[in-house]
Amino acid sequence: MVQRPEVSEFPEYYLPYVNLVSDGDLLEILKENLKNTASIAEGLSEEAGQSRYAPGKWSIKEVLGHMTDTERIMSYRLLRVGRGDQTPLAGFNENDYIAASNYDGLSIKQIIEDFTAVRKATITLINNMPEEAWEKIGIANNFNTTTRALAYIIAGHALHHLKIINERYL
Repeated sequence: MVQRPEVSEFPEYYLPYVNLVSDGDLLEILKENLKNTASIAEGLSEEAGQSRYAPGKWSIKEVLGHMTDTERIMSYRLLRVGRGDQTPLAGFNENDYIAASNYDGLSIKQIIEDFTAVRKATITLINNMPEEAWEKIGIANNFNTTTRALAYIIAGHALHHLKIINERYL
């Protein structure tokens, strides 16, 4: 089982995400989050998927797409760090990714299918990661981070955005 990372294992700005992850089996938390995310998405009309809680904010479709983009990037980082790759990994600007996407032009079904595929790949990656990989340290966005920190950041990031969807959009 993946152990909770120490605060020194990741940049401080990820602490709110890591703190959202409850104690327990991280794989089960990721699976439960997938079910909850899919359930919310499946209950949305296409019109609701276009809604924004304030001017200039992302639509629900864009939030779901952002969750997918970020998980792809963080899973790639997890793979690289877990395998001992010491090549510094670049950061990314989530607003640039949304601006370059077409999430509002996709159906909610397409977006949630993509999120589901990415999440299932993340789960198998975490499940098959060797025990000795969890404490390996790499550099992402100019900060040291461990493999296990990345796993918790992935889980917490999704929990954060699902909470925002529930509180601000629905």
